[in-house]
Amino acid sequence: MLTIDDANNIRSFWTVEASEAMDVAEHLVEKQDFSYALFFGHLAVEKLLKALYVAVRREHAPPIHNLQRLARLAGIDLTERQKEALVTITAFNIETRYPDIKRAFREKCTSAYTHEQMAIVKDTVSWIKQELKRAEA
Repeated sequence: MLTIDDANNIRSFWTVEASEAMDVAEHLVEKQDFSYALFFGHLAVEKLLKALYVAVRREHAPPIHNLQRLARLAGIDLTERQKEALVTITAFNIETRYPDIKRAFREKCTSAYTHEQMAIVKDTVSWIKQELKRAEA
């Protein structure tokens, strides 16, 4: 188990990393690089969940990318809507990494689709930040 100071430092690290990933996602949307914008949206959510995990469990977050699993490990009771959002956002990680899937995903990532999905990412980020505030209290 981490000391309180170490846990706070690691949580802070993940929070800053998440903020930077979200900034990159928004820049990529502006540049119309939609598939990578969604990938960085996934990174922002993942890093916030890792911050929450550290805040709740006072141990290093596991090196996994499945957002629903990270949320469960952090002790969050998920609604069906939250589960669906996390499954969808997790897919952005897979669909952007593998060449055989990436091409089809890029075609799917129209401006309208990306803006719709980024709204879900932003809602998810806001929700996790609320959970993080509760964990820090």
